Amino acid sequence: MKKKIILAVIAGAAMLLPIACTNQAPAPESGAATLDELFATRRSIRSYDASKTISAEEVRTLLTAAQQAPSWANTQTSRYYVAVSPEKVAAAKECIGERNAQNVAGAPVIIVSTFVKGQSGFGRGQAVNEVGEGWGAYDNGLSNAYLILKAREMGFDTLIMGFRESDRLRALFAIPEGEEVMAVIALGYRAGEPNQPRHKSLDEIAKFF
Repeated sequence: MKKKIILAVIAGAAMLLPIACTNQAPAPESGAATLDELFATRRSIRSYDASKTISAEEVRTLLTAAQQAPSWANTQTSRYYVAVSPEKVAAAKECIGERNAQNVAGAPVIIVSTFVKGQSGFGRGQAVNEVGEGWGAYDNGLSNAYLILKAREMGFDTLIMGFRESDRLRALFAIPEGEEVMAVIALGYRAGEPNQPRHKSLDEIAKFF
């Protein structure tokens, strides 16, 4: 009799197990990179494999990740203009200076990041402190950080470029005057393994009180 009761309990538990499992968060994919691994392998790449391409859908995945970045009062002022066609990519590369253009010659995607002015860091039309529009640039940098880390997770590489001709880019992508043109980001696959740059010690950049 006891054996029958024990077997019945085991059978009942086995039937409930799949139901219980559906309430649990899915396990991480096998082999998925950790955040620390992304930090360790991300580089500013200046040589790209021109034989490889990236689809517009893959770029959408990156930008969806960028949308998760925090922003001032959730204003979400970052905007992105993406060149994926060969013609548009070539035209965008003409707006970033000769040296940058050489560095990203093989990159199949060029992204221009901007932010909407007068929102982040503002209240009732006035800057809330001395930083002013700097908060919009700050928020845009946060979004770009999410973007480049997601790119690395997907196996892509990036180069953020500050030297660019904003007026030409504004005309090329029909960027409104109410947006500040910030960085241009090259997206592609590294052609080789770059050296790891030296970073300052923690004591050089942080003070504890």
